[in-house]
This record gives sequence, structure tokens and C-alpha cells, in this order.
Amino acid sequence: MLSLVVFLPVLAAIVLAAMPRITDAAARWIWLVVTLLDLVLVVGMWLAYRDPGAGNLAFEEQLPWIPNVGSTYHLGVDGLSLPLVALTSLIFVVCAVFALRHTDRPRSQAALFLFLQTSSLGVFAAQDLILFFVFFDLSIVGMYFVIAGWGHGNAARSALKFFLYTFLGSLALLVGFIGLYLGSAAKTFDMALLAASPPFGDEPVIGGLVLAAVFIGLAIKTPTFPFHTWLPPAHTDAPAIGSVVLASIMLKMGTYGFVRIAMPLLPDAWREWAWLIVVIGIISVLYGALVALAQTDVKRMIAYTSVNHMGYVILAVGAAGVVTDSAAQAREVAITGAVVQMVSHGLITGALFLLAGVLFDRTGSYDIGSYGGLAAPAPRYAAFFAVAAFASLGLPGFSGFIAEFQIFAGSIGPVPWTALALPGILITAALFLRALQRMLTGETRGLSRGFRDLDRWEILAIATLLLLAVIIGIVPRFLLDVVEPASSVVVDLVSR
Repeated sequence: MLSLVVFLPVLAAIVLAAMPRITDAAARWIWLVVTLLDLVLVVGMWLAYRDPGAGNLAFEEQLPWIPNVGSTYHLGVDGLSLPLVALTSLIFVVCAVFALRHTDRPRSQAALFLFLQTSSLGVFAAQDLILFFVFFDLSIVGMYFVIAGWGHGNAARSALKFFLYTFLGSLALLVGFIGLYLGSAAKTFDMALLAASPPFGDEPVIGGLVLAAVFIGLAIKTPTFPFHTWLPPAHTDAPAIGSVVLASIMLKMGTYGFVRIAMPLLPDAWREWAWLIVVIGIISVLYGALVALAQTDVKRMIAYTSVNHMGYVILAVGAAGVVTDSAAQAREVAITGAVVQMVSHGLITGALFLLAGVLFDRTGSYDIGSYGGLAAPAPRYAAFFAVAAFASLGLPGFSGFIAEFQIFAGSIGPVPWTALALPGILITAALFLRALQRMLTGETRGLSRGFRDLDRWEILAIATLLLLAVIIGIVPRFLLDVVEPASSVVVDLVSR
């Protein structure tokens, strides 16, 4: 079942690439149908999912792959990965819907995004480090071609910078994985076996070096301060649906790696350096918000808010590594908040990037100052932008509030000085409110004149993401019931 979910998109991509007689119109609808079918399979998995318990996985599949180095084809999900598998399937459906009106090489675009969907799903389903690394690297290749092939502005340079930065991170990650293999008693790359018997328990220096390699690789992908400089140009020059996949899915590969790999496989080193990870999280929260506040380009502004929002995740996983006898439950809340934040950010920021893409499609500009009074000619656009902005700043009733509340509720207990990151919420509110005022209100001027409002496919794509953000914000139990048991397992593993 899980293999079918992972590989169905790439099989469709091969068909599209191998059959040139498929028309562009047919390719767009094939893309949508395949992503919808994959989403239906994931929804079925969610409905059938039962917590597998500590050290176990649901929908597990394992076959020999590279036996001489202890690597297997090992797939499975738990409460950490299933929400991200579901998010990935949904985001690619939304991208396929949004792209129905696109005319620039739709068959090639459909095949590339289906390939990218498989590589993204594989990252979250893989339970072997080498398999994880293969999917991780394939996602970088796919996104490089998305930016270079369908981007605008200085797309070639931005794509190259994205590839070099993130590929450097993957090399650091590979060094860390080899270190984990060499340090393990069983000489294996299997995550479950490594978590059951973590290496370097009595070698803190070597464990710290291996953690540094893994952390740098994942931090570049997240990205967190100071490894974030590739992100703004990649977002600015990527097509709208490329930015959505990059922000909603690919950034989560980094944060997911912290809770799946770094924390449970290197618990001693994680506890030792948890304070530094918290510091990096706080800096990322504040830096991302302040730099976003200074932007005049709406897409760069949204990109820097991703640094801010991923900073909350880093803060939470760092705080969860600070072991105190009285704060175990709080640390579980922090991890749960971090996973919910990954899902929430994917939904809300995905909607914001689609809205930014509409601006560029209509006018060719992301400049905030070039718009004014947009609510008059495009009331539907203005309404969706306002809802997405309020969701992103953490207003109650949206998923962002559920996530950030749990992050701070779980972090301030074990690490009181994580409260230093709280001004990041205020700064984020200020930057979105300022953007709303400048772009949507007042007299219609500049590029707002004659602005065409959202069409039905744009409405469907954006409304789907925002509706789910509202549902999680009001009735989050269906998500929390999946995440909380897995969060407890992570805290137990890192506390050993």
C-alpha cells in the first residue's frame, strides 16, 4: 500500500514522458487525476491508521536492498510521518488544480511534478538512512529543474544557488549517516535499529561531530539561520506552484529530519547541544520576522516568514532536548506543536505563495508599493489574502495558533528563556497588517487598476488550503490524536 502511494506518481510521470502523443490538455488532467488518486489512498491510510506503539511502524514494508552495508528498502509511517505524507499528497493536488490554466509546456511540467511528488513522499516514508538520502537528493534535482525551467527573473542563477546550497547540505547529511553506520553495533542504516541502540553513547565528542554533520545538512534544508540565504532568491524566481512545493513540503524535510533522525538516533549529543539549538531557533524566529518586515517584495516577505515559522520548530525540538524531571509532559507538547507547525505552515504559506503567484501572473510584479486599493477590483483576492495573512500571524481559529501555542507552552517550562522568541509573533502581525493596508485598502492605484479577480481554479486551490487551516484551528483533535503518541516516543528516546 505504502509503496503504491510513493511510486504511483512517478509511474504516471514515466507514462507522460514516454508517450509524446498525449496532448497538453490531457497531460494536465492526467496529472490531476493521479494526484487525486494518491490522495484518496493516503486518506484511506489515515482512516485505517492505529498507533503502532514505540519502536513500531504502520503500513511497514521491508525488503533486502544493499545487504552488504546493512541497508534495506524499508518504508513505514507513524504519527510523525503520516501527517506529512498526507500534507504532501494534498499540496500536489492543489498544485495540479492551480496549474490547470497553465500553457507553458504542461506535459513536461506535469511529469516533473509527479516525479517530485514521489521523491517527497519517499523522504517521509523512508525508514532507512540511505533510502532517505536517495529520495532527499532526488527532490533537490526535481526542484532545480522546476525553478530553472519554469521560473522567472534570474531563474537560472537562483536554481543554481538552490542546488549548490542544498546539495552541500545533503553531502553533510551523508557524512553524518556514514558516521551513524560506523558507530552502530549492528552496522546498519535502519532507523528503527539505530534508535533502539543509539551509537556513541560513551563517545560524546564523536557523537557531537556526527550530530553537527546531520544538523548542518538538515538546517540548510529547513532553512534556519545562518543557512537560509538560498531561500529568498529561490522563492522569488520560482513559479508559484514551485514555491508552494518548496515551502510546504521541501522545507519540512529538514525539520522532519530533526525529529526522525537527529533526536532519536543521537540522543546524548542532542541533549548536550540542546541549548545551542534553542538559541538558533530564537535567532531564526526574530531574524526571519525582522527581515520580512523590511521587504518591499511580497514574495520575498513570505519567504522570510518561512525562516521565522521554521524557527519555532527549531526552538521546540531544542527545548525538548533539555531534560528535566518535571518537564517531560511539556516537552511532549513542544514536539507535538513542532509537527503541527510543519503541517500548518505548509497549508497557510502554500496559500500565500499561490496568492503571490496570482499577482505575478496578472501584472508581472511582486512589488508591494505598486498596488493599492486592490480590494475594489478584486474582492475575492483581497478576502483570501486577508484570511491567509491572519492565519499566518497565528490568530486563534487557525492552525498556526494551535501550533505556536503548543510550542511555547511546551518550551517555556523546560527552557524559560525561549520566551525571548515571543516578539516574533508581534513582528509577524505587524508585517502582514502593513502589507494588507498598503495593497488592499485605500484608493485603487498603480497595478491594481483593472486587476482580474481570482478564477474558479485559483479559488478552489487556495480555498482548500485555508479551509483545512481553519478546520485544524477549530477541531485539531483528529491531527493531535495521530501526533501525540509519536511525540511521546521521541521524548522518551531523547531522554535515555
